[in-house]
Amino acid sequence: MVTLKELNPRERGVVVGWAEGAPPTRLLEMGVMTGTEIEVVKLAPFGDPIEIELRGYRLSLRKREAEQIEIERLGSTHE
Repeated sequence: MVTLKELNPRERGVVVGWAEGAPPTRLLEMGVMTGTEIEVVKLAPFGDPIEIELRGYRLSLRKREAEQIEIERLGSTHE
């Protein structure tokens, strides 16, 4: 298991948990929940923020938010 911060662009994963225990309310409000499939779209220069796609929309997260999200890797979109 890895955190969202560790995925590279075009890699996908499913949210399996939270590094801090309880999920941050802000992330839940944006639709980041256990079982949600996420794809990393791109990284900004220096890697912050991280643009992701989930539930049919795109969202940008800071590294500190991405490292709170535990992910099970699914692979990449170019496979």
